[in-house]
Amino acid sequence: MANDVRLSDACANAAVNAIVDLLNSGKILIYSGTRPTTADDAVSTQTLLAQLTFGNPAFGDAADGVATANAITADSSADADGTATWFRVVTSSDGKMFDGTVGTSGCDLNLNTTSIVEGAEVSCTSFKVTLPQS
Repeated sequence: MANDVRLSDACANAAVNAIVDLLNSGKILIYSGTRPTTADDAVSTQTLLAQLTFGNPAFGDAADGVATANAITADSSADADGTATWFRVVTSSDGKMFDGTVGTSGCDLNLNTTSIVEGAEVSCTSFKVTLPQS
């Protein structure tokens, strides 16, 4: 028989809340280049383009396995020129949490443009962490 674990709402919400509670004052680091194989892998040749900062608290309570970020502080001056291809979310002490894709639609982090210009503002108006349920 195939693996087919299904989470209850309570379980999914507890798991998502445990993750996002670690992100108070954490950051979304936006990079160009090839995404590492895992979120534990070090950044090497990739270029850091921008850093956005979560508030404290970073997220509201999860509902239906989804936690929505509170206001995220924009990066008022991007670090470098480049095409955003992936992001890493880290804790306030730079502990690695998770990575995702960047694009203008259909990605884990959608920006109005993936072309980042050094010195320009980079912002994110909405960010959610979701854990699939039943």
